[in-house]
Parts: sequence; structure tokens; C-alpha cells
Amino acid sequence: MGVLLLFVQAQPAFALEDRLYISGQKSKGAFALASSGKPVPLCVSDSDFPGVIRAARDLQADLKRVTGTEPAFTAAKNVPKQKQLVLVGTIGKSPLIDQLIKKKKLDVSGIIGKWETFLVQVVKKPLKGIDEALVIAGSDKRGTIYGIYDVSAQIGVTPWYWWADVPVKKQLDLYVQEGRHTKDEPKVKYRGIFINDEAPALSGWARETFGGFNHQFYEKVFELILRMKGNYLWPAMWGSAFSDDDKLSPKVADEYGVVIGTSHHEPLMRAHDEWRRYGSGPWNYNTNPEKLREFWKGGIERMDNFESLVTIGMRGDGDEPMSENSNISLLEKIVTDQRKIIADVTGKPANQTPQIWALYKEVQDYYDKGMRVPDDVTLLLADDNWGNIRKLPKVGEKQHAGGYGIYYHFDYVGGPRNYKWINTNPIARIWEQMHLAYQHKADRIWIVNVGDIKPMEFPTEFFLDYAWNPEKWPPERLNDYTRLWAERQFGEKHASAIAEILTKYTMYNSRRKPELLSPDTYSLVNYQEAERVVADYTQLAEEAERINQLLPLEYKDAYYQLVLYPVKASANLNELHVTTGRNRLYAQQGRVAANDLAAKVKALFDKDAELTQYYHKGVAGGKWNHMMSQTHISYTYWQQPEKDVLPEVKQVNPVAGMAMGVAIEGSANWWPQEKGAALLPELSRYQPQGRYIEIFSRGQKPFPYEVTTGAPWLKVSQKNGTVAQEQRLWVSVDWSLVPVGRHKIPVTITGPNGTKVVVQAQVHHPASPAPEQVKGFVESSGYVSIEAEHFSNTVETKDVSWEIIPNLGRTLSGVTTFPVTAPSQTPGGNSPRLEYPINLFAPAEVTVQVHLSPTLNFHNTQGLRYAVSFDDQPPQIINIHTTTTEREWEKNVANNINLTISKHQLSAPGQHVLKFWMVDSGVVLQKIVVDAGGLKPSYLGPPESFHQLVKQAR
Repeated sequence: MGVLLLFVQAQPAFALEDRLYISGQKSKGAFALASSGKPVPLCVSDSDFPGVIRAARDLQADLKRVTGTEPAFTAAKNVPKQKQLVLVGTIGKSPLIDQLIKKKKLDVSGIIGKWETFLVQVVKKPLKGIDEALVIAGSDKRGTIYGIYDVSAQIGVTPWYWWADVPVKKQLDLYVQEGRHTKDEPKVKYRGIFINDEAPALSGWARETFGGFNHQFYEKVFELILRMKGNYLWPAMWGSAFSDDDKLSPKVADEYGVVIGTSHHEPLMRAHDEWRRYGSGPWNYNTNPEKLREFWKGGIERMDNFESLVTIGMRGDGDEPMSENSNISLLEKIVTDQRKIIADVTGKPANQTPQIWALYKEVQDYYDKGMRVPDDVTLLLADDNWGNIRKLPKVGEKQHAGGYGIYYHFDYVGGPRNYKWINTNPIARIWEQMHLAYQHKADRIWIVNVGDIKPMEFPTEFFLDYAWNPEKWPPERLNDYTRLWAERQFGEKHASAIAEILTKYTMYNSRRKPELLSPDTYSLVNYQEAERVVADYTQLAEEAERINQLLPLEYKDAYYQLVLYPVKASANLNELHVTTGRNRLYAQQGRVAANDLAAKVKALFDKDAELTQYYHKGVAGGKWNHMMSQTHISYTYWQQPEKDVLPEVKQVNPVAGMAMGVAIEGSANWWPQEKGAALLPELSRYQPQGRYIEIFSRGQKPFPYEVTTGAPWLKVSQKNGTVAQEQRLWVSVDWSLVPVGRHKIPVTITGPNGTKVVVQAQVHHPASPAPEQVKGFVESSGYVSIEAEHFSNTVETKDVSWEIIPNLGRTLSGVTTFPVTAPSQTPGGNSPRLEYPINLFAPAEVTVQVHLSPTLNFHNTQGLRYAVSFDDQPPQIINIHTTTTEREWEKNVANNINLTISKHQLSAPGQHVLKFWMVDSGVVLQKIVVDAGGLKPSYLGPPESFHQLVKQAR
């Protein structure tokens, strides 16, 4: 498929960097890579690695994409006679580069002998007959390849030019600044992706586009990985076998320079499906060791000299735990036998072949019980499949020679529910967990399960960028990263707005995986929660569509894939579930409006299919057919449904004539059927939201209504009118007229046939504090809700500080202590803490709910802990891992929160200071809710309480 060229005035090239060394503006001493649309020739030694020559051809193609003209290309022993050219080569492999080094024209002391390092530099008079050259030199094969692709990125070719149809900006002039341009060594040695759970989306697309997962498909994958400066791949494996399906695939991988491995349950380079094809007998080493050894030997023989990371160990067939009879001694024998196979086949000691042992699920339990592997094997630690790392090396313990790695997930098949459809991975959460890994020296391998590759474009590139240099992206720069990424795909004009959309939709989606959503996820009656969730998504979708209308036509395919579809589809799905919930609630109340909601559910269900159909058939001429075919609506248990089915909705048969019902905020009941009092949630000058009453029809005919209030200062938004289906009335207060104290004021609604319903409005007008005098948070409706970052004071030490991680969590952000390797603290005195002043109106025993990220006990200690106290009371230490059952874990990951509770006696009303104390590192605070007796059930907790902060100097 052709790449679109936009002919515009010369602009800076877009690369995900703070400083660009290639631009459209000429500067002193700059090298003219292209002038007036004509790029300089490229030259590479024909004795260099084939993968380097191939990548140099990509640069040739990229220069044509940018300038419109293909530069000359030479792969030979001798340099063509040109005044200016680009010289590409690998130290020790390219005689051209070695000659420059020998003549002291090129100083490679900063990169020679390093892993995957490159140097881009303008060299004057490099060789006879050449005035100047742009030299791209690599310390090794991938170092050179990364240097090539770095130049491609600098001139404006994104890794997603093919995989997301991002257009390439046309630039007639390209100038390379003087100086040495390099990225230094990557901090993480192996950085890769795992294509997994690939049916029906990626598999259907690959079959239609390439005929299956063959080397033509993988060429596109390899190029994408290398452009993102990754180097490692676990290929697709469900029903597929990388090396068996297409014998060219491993050869092509090696040529490209991508290290191939197999997943955590596929030992010795054999794909899982190969045992189904060629295996004999049970997958059981106790009963069938000879056949298994023979099978594994074939994998190592086929590996040949291709660069590989060999998985050792064994799980049960089909990525299941091994039988209960399996024991540590058997597993250690398996590893010993596997390493003998490696040594016998390769003809060299086993420790000279890189190996990994994946401590995935129950295998970590074996490790914790004492199982060990030889010291040269990399221990691949894992998350819990939901983005929470299970185990990390302990600070200060003896380093394992083979190092540690991390297997992480953006996609998963398994309990409590599959999540495969859409991106639900905010980069703030990825950052927080991978920062933990990096600081604990788990830095040999980082590999992430990306599912179908699409639609995980953004988090995948962040994961690999962060792996290259975690120190470049501290938490306060995550918003910069998102903006730069948006700018590289769509240009500078709308980058900030697009970045905000990317940040918000992934935060919203992470609250609960779409596959886990149900009609009752968000409260339909408390805190207007479900409505606020839908409104937030709707606003985001409208903003995404607004930008879509402003973008040039050439950007729309990429924008639909990377922004518009995930935002609109996610917004639509949330509205679908909430509307289904409202339909069922309305039907219970006999509202005739339930029938319109049933029709709306059908329309939203159809819209989901329409959005998918456009992705498949409308985008890029149908290039991505099947890619969004993953079911996501009709889950009933962990496994995906065969197809999406319209949710069950209810119909209401209206009663004859006119019939009025009344519902109120905070209750699922309706009046006059309900005999108890209709009590509105409290109205307070410190309550930011209004309160509502809904008058609805249960009959066939419209009816008139009138409303009166028992006090002149209590207002309703519409005192009379006619209801055909429903009318929402907003109840508000003129606070300038309200007497001090607590009041219960009747709101009388008169409807047809003399029907009357009296709703009691509870109004609280405290004598103090006055809003302008408030310091901290103020109770209303019997609770105080606090976002973690809104502390008034931090207490730190010389070794421990508090840091905000923006956009981490379900509602605003996260706060945690740095460094994440700091030792445990004893709370009290001047130990590290956050302080939150709150104002309560009565003495009470309060319950403090602390909303934490669902971080696991990654040190396998008694559990991670924090402490909480009020005023001068002694801190209560809370262990966030007291309960370690499967059910508790499933609840925490499904809700994406670990909610812990403590109780505290406050004997006096007025201001108190809530103190959140550090005990252990790694605890991430998102929100605190103080329940003084009025807290109602909800998913996200109540909206933040009224507050005014006077932050003390840190």
C-alpha cells in the first residue's frame, strides 16, 4: 500500500525526543541530508550484516517518503565518488567505518564494545574525494540498525507509518546538526513483545493479508520492533508454530536482527502447537521423558546459530499448571536434562547459550519453595496477568549472574475475565510498575504481551522506549511523552489535545476492563456516578470527533485507529451498559421511559457494530479487516463469548390513563408505592452537586404536576409542567437566606387523581466554618472524600520523599514514596507522611477507606503496609495483603483498586488532621474516603469533597 505524502513547508522532523538533530532549517556546520527535495546518496559496505544493508534500504525508502525522491544506494566495497553522502556501517564489520576509525576521522571510543549503541555524526573529508559524510556507525549489528532508524525517526517517519497508516510529512530540505548524536546503551538488554491471544482478530487479518503467520507477516513485525528499538519477540503460538509454519521465518528474524524466544510454557524453542502436530504420548516428564527429550532436541537443532533466548522448565500442556504430583526435584531434573540437550546439540557449554526460566504463576511458588536453576539462567519474573508485578529481587541481596527480567501484560486470557479488545493500559501505571522493576534491578529482559499488536500501539511504544532508558522519563514527564507521541503521529497543532484524550480514555478504561462491565458496575442512584461516567466519556468522544473534523484528510485513517475508534467505542460500550442498567431499574419502577431506553440499548449495540465495521472496511481501504473482531459485550464468565449478543432489556406495559411515580436521588425505590419516607441526600453549601427528584409516568397518558416547597429558600428547577415520560427536578438552596442548623423541608409533588408525594429535603447550614475560611476538606452527607494528591503538607526525610504520579488510578492520580527501594519506616514522630486537614460536624467513630493501587506483595514478606492516624493519635498500621485468597485478588484486579479500612474515634467536632504514613515502599495511594456515617455504595467512591488547600512549604 502506498504511503501518503503531504507537501508542506519545511518543518522540524518529529521524533520522540526532546532534542532533534535533524530539521528543515539550515544551521551553521549542518549537513544537507536533502536539499530542494534531492537527498544525498547512501553507501554501505557489502560485507556488513545483511540486516544492516536491509535497514539501510529502509532509510532509502524513508528518504523517498519524506522528500519524494529516492536517493542513490550503493552496497559495495568501494565508496562512490560523491561530494556528500551517507555512510552506514558496523564497527569491525564494515571496512569503510574501520577505515575512518583508523584514520582518526571518527572517534568511536564512546560506543565500541557496547551493546546496541550507535553514533550519528557529520565527518568532514572522511575519504578521498568526499567533502563530508553523515556517518551512521554501530557498535554491533543492532546498534547500526538503531542508528539508521533513529535517522528515519528524526526525518519524520514514525514506526506506525505502516501499522497505523500514519502519513509521512513531505520535507524538501533536511539538515543534520553538527555534533555527536547517540542514545548510549539501552538500560534493559532484551526488550520485546509477545503476540498472543491472537484469535479471532490478528489471526483473521493475517490470513487474509498474508496467508497466515508466515515470514511476510513477520517481516512487518520485525521492522516495527526495530523501529521502536526493541530486539526480542515471542511469536504468535495458539495454533501456530513460528519455525514450523514457515521455515523462512527464523532465518528472516536473524537477518533482521530480532532475537526469537518462545513463551513461558514452550521449552527449548518448540512451539506449543508442535507437540499436537508431532508429539507422541502424554506431556508428562514422569511417564514420557524420552519422547519429550527427543521433541526438545529438535527445537535446539532447528535453532542453529540464530540469535535466540531459550526458555527452559516446563508447565502443563496448554499453559496449565503441572499435576499436583510434580515436585521440585522433578522440575530440577527437567532443567538439568534440557541443559544437557542444549550443550550436546550446540557443542558448547550450556551457559554459553542464553536461557530464561519464567517464574509464571505456580512456577514462582516452586522458586519460593527452594527450586533453583544454574546461575547463568535469567529468571523471568512475571506480573499477575493484570499489570501487577508478583515478585522482585530484594534490595541488597546477592545478584543472580543471569539477571532478572519481567514478563508483563497488556492483554490476557484467563480469570477473572479475559481482556483482549481495547487498550486499557495507562502509561502511568506501566511506568509505576516497570519503575519498580528497574529500581530493583530486574533489567535483563522486559517483554510484554501485546495481544494482537493493534490496538496497543501507544502503550507498546512507551514500554519499549521506557525500557531503553527509564531515567529519561520520570513521572513528571509522562504527559510530555504522551504529547510528543501525539505530535509525532499527527503534528504539533492538535498534539496537546490528542494527548489529553489518550490519557483520559486509558484512565477511564482502566477503571474496569470493558469485558468486566455490567449494567450495575456504576451506581445508578448514588452520587450520580453512572451519569458522570457516561458524561465524561461522551465529552471525550465529542472532543475526539471535534479534532477529527479539523484534521487533514490524510490523517483520518491513522486517527481513527489510534484515537477515534478506541474513544468512541469505549464511550459507546459504557453508555450501553449504563443504559441497560437504567432500563432495568426503570422497568422495576414501572416507568414508561423504560421502553425508550430498551430501544436506545439496541441502537448503542448496533453502533458498536458500526464502529467496528468502519474499522474493518472503511479505514485504509479495508486494510485492517478482522482486526477489531474481538467479542467484548456478552461475557458471563472468564472466557469470551462466541459472539456479542444484545443485553437483555425489559419492556413496560403502561397502566391505563394517567399514573405518576416519583423517584429520588440515592434510592432505587419509588413513591407512592414505597411507604417509608422519601429522604433526599443532604444539601450542604459544601456539597458541590445539586440533588434531583424525578417525576415519571407509569401510564398511557401525560399528566400535569405541581411542586411546592416548605421554605422560600428551597428551590426547584421547574415548579409545574406536564410529564409524558419523565421530568427531572433539581433541588437547590439560596444559602443567603437559610437559618443556621439542620433542617428537613418538605417538597410536595401533586399529580393526577389527587396523587401526592412528599419528599423531605435535608438541608445543613453549619455556623462554621464559612467557605472562605475553610482549611482542608469539609464533611457533607456524612463523608469526606479526598484525592491523594490534594495533601496540605508532606513530611519527608533526607532519604524518603513523596511524589505524585499524574493520571495514575481511577479518578485523578497516585502518590507514593521515592525511592521505591527505601527501607521500611516506623510510623510516628517525623517519619514520612502526608497530611490532610478535614472538618467534621460531630464527634464520631469514623471509618477510613484507603483506595490503593492493587500492588502485590512483590517481596514475599508479611505484606506491604501503611499507617493512618488522626491528630496526635498513634498510627494504626494496616497490612494491605492481610487477605491473600484468590477471591480477594480477583476482586482487587477486577476493581483495579485495593480498598482497605480502619476505624478511628474522634471525640470532638471541628478540624482534624488525617495523617497517611509510609511504612513500606511500593504502596501507591489514590484516594481516601472518611465515612462519618453517611457513605453510600458506589464503584469509584464519592466525588471529592469541598476543599481549600493551603500547602505548607516542603
